[in-house]
Amino acid sequence: MKVLKFGGTSVGTAESLTNVKQIVTACKGQVIVVVSALGGVTNQLIQMADLAEAHSDEWESILEQVKARHMSVIDAVVPEDRQAQCKTVIEGFISEGLYSYYAMLYANNQLPPAYKEQLRDAIVSHGEIMSSAIVASMIDGAVPHYAPNFIKTKDVDYERILDNASFELITKEFGGRLEQVHVTQGFIAEDSTDGKKTNLGRGGSDFTAALIAAALDAEALEIWTDVDGFMTADPRTNPDATVIPQMTYAQAQEMCEAGAKVIYTPTLGPVAFKHIPVWVKNTFNPSATGTVILDPK
Repeated sequence: MKVLKFGGTSVGTAESLTNVKQIVTACKGQVIVVVSALGGVTNQLIQMADLAEAHSDEWESILEQVKARHMSVIDAVVPEDRQAQCKTVIEGFISEGLYSYYAMLYANNQLPPAYKEQLRDAIVSHGEIMSSAIVASMIDGAVPHYAPNFIKTKDVDYERILDNASFELITKEFGGRLEQVHVTQGFIAEDSTDGKKTNLGRGGSDFTAALIAAALDAEALEIWTDVDGFMTADPRTNPDATVIPQMTYAQAQEMCEAGAKVIYTPTLGPVAFKHIPVWVKNTFNPSATGTVILDPK
């Protein structure tokens, strides 16, 4: 079994989503697919919250744009016999979820800060929820899962941390399942004490995938992004940069901490502990070898 994580650029357009489908369906054996929000959507969700809180009507037009984009993607990638159902699901998330949250921020001047934070966490969760609904609908036989059911956080000394109960919950969620393709969200979580929506922080989708891989002793974790792997230099400024074919966990961690934005830094801990190989590959160039992160020989 493998865990495949696709970032925002990988699920940002109909073309890239078609690549995702081809990559997933070409896998032999069981796969768990973890997806981010469509590229740029999380930023829009946050922008709309800021606008609503500032009592600007502009959030409504942006929400219509977000809705139209998701509907257009559904038309392009979801089989025709499943499009209506998928659109109904997305419409519900927008009209019954997002719209009501933004309206609440817009209409209330005196919301307590803690409640505003809860609203914002609930708002940003919708990006992953909507993209995962589309991905699950476009792949025949894919089984959708809701990440907050098994990714739990808790607050300790005013800091949000992962609740270790997540590992047992992941095992219960996926253990013994026979379906080939499972789809879930990255980034989003739930507080283990009061059930409020939380998240693992920006970049946390990689971490979600790593937690699932570690809990299930996966064969491999694959991070699908928009670069061919870890590079010897920034290819935007150095045209001679080449892909590093193999690295240790420590080397990858060092590069991430130094600013290489290939993998969210906390991702490597759970998989390194379980000695699970991590592949970094390019959704837009899937035939490229990529970078594999392994134990040192």
